[in-house]
Amino acid sequence: MILKGAEIARYLAHPDPTRPALLIYGQDPMRVALKRAEVVSALTGPGADEEMRLTRLSGADLRKDGASLLDEIKAVGFFPGPRVVLVEDAADTAAPAIAAALEDWAPGDAVIVVTAGALAKSSALRKLFEAHKTAVVAPIYDDPMGEDEIARLLDAAGLRAVPPAAMRDLLALARAIEPGDFRQVLEKIGLYKYGDDSPLASEEIAALAPATVEGDVDSLIDAVADGRADALAPLMQRVATQGILPVTICIAALRHFRALHMAAADPGGPAAGVGRVVGARRAVAGVRLVGGRGGLLGGVLGVSRTALAMARDRHLPAPLAAVHPITRTPYVAELCVGVLVAAIVLVADVRQAIGFSSFAVLIYYLVANAAALRLDRRHRRLPAWVPVLGAIGCVVVAGSLPWQSVIG
Repeated sequence: MILKGAEIARYLAHPDPTRPALLIYGQDPMRVALKRAEVVSALTGPGADEEMRLTRLSGADLRKDGASLLDEIKAVGFFPGPRVVLVEDAADTAAPAIAAALEDWAPGDAVIVVTAGALAKSSALRKLFEAHKTAVVAPIYDDPMGEDEIARLLDAAGLRAVPPAAMRDLLALARAIEPGDFRQVLEKIGLYKYGDDSPLASEEIAALAPATVEGDVDSLIDAVADGRADALAPLMQRVATQGILPVTICIAALRHFRALHMAAADPGGPAAGVGRVVGARRAVAGVRLVGGRGGLLGGVLGVSRTALAMARDRHLPAPLAAVHPITRTPYVAELCVGVLVAAIVLVADVRQAIGFSSFAVLIYYLVANAAALRLDRRHRRLPAWVPVLGAIGCVVVAGSLPWQSVIG
């Protein structure tokens, strides 16, 4: 069965578990990955990874061992529930192994989900699925999400009151940004409106849309709004040297002029309109602050435990090895790392701090790879070329970072 148009989104949201296999292919890897994650989640339900009901194979695996797919779909799991065998990045060379698995597939076996890039009509893999009586083919085109799919995702997030004007704004945003970014916007909208029964407003969509906080982009939009044509050329050159995409500038202009229009058209006057726009943005900033704090907390915990281990080995001052008698956590190291991070944020430029942090982490992994080379063969789990390759990768990636962010 070949899905077309709106059938694709409907089927991937509610796939038929009695069909043996599904092929998802398309030019855009991000779109294919999003659809793959959606259909696998719908087929297996929650906890599939933890319960070992999801098996991942690659097209290269099938090329080396074609019988592995048949073994996996026939395997008996340790936990009850539907199983899925996911074959990623499949090519025509995987067609014989998949054909053999389809021929021996029986009800109760794991469902086969195959993902691939762009497949021509002459593709052996595509011909195999299209000619099969019960397999399903879902071609993913570079089209933005439609109204039905957006409404379904919002409904899953608990948001059902979406006025036509808000839906039009979402459709316009879906055409302006990448599908992964747009899905993140929908998730933020669901979080932002959690427990709020009021209809979704255009102002909230504008506030939750991807923010472009680059100073040069803001200056460029301000120059356009003020009609300062003489300032456009140098600002455009600065924006171009930063590698900022045209769509990013378009989104910034859309948000800027929409905010101005909302403020000017507010029934309470421009002053009240500005207050509403600023209030919505502050709420969004609060949501982002909570998310950023979670990431920072994870980093602080990891670095503090590294400091604990180094202090125990006498590479750092001994007080950092202190462990709280009740919580059993390295509270001294956590406190020191937290104070250090706060001082860096207050004193240094945040973007430079992020760049230097990335450089430091790469050096950290470089040292770890170098240390792995000194292990004897009894304690070495991987061949020696693996840490050598890892060390080379760290050096290459570290060398690609902007030097301004590394040396400040």
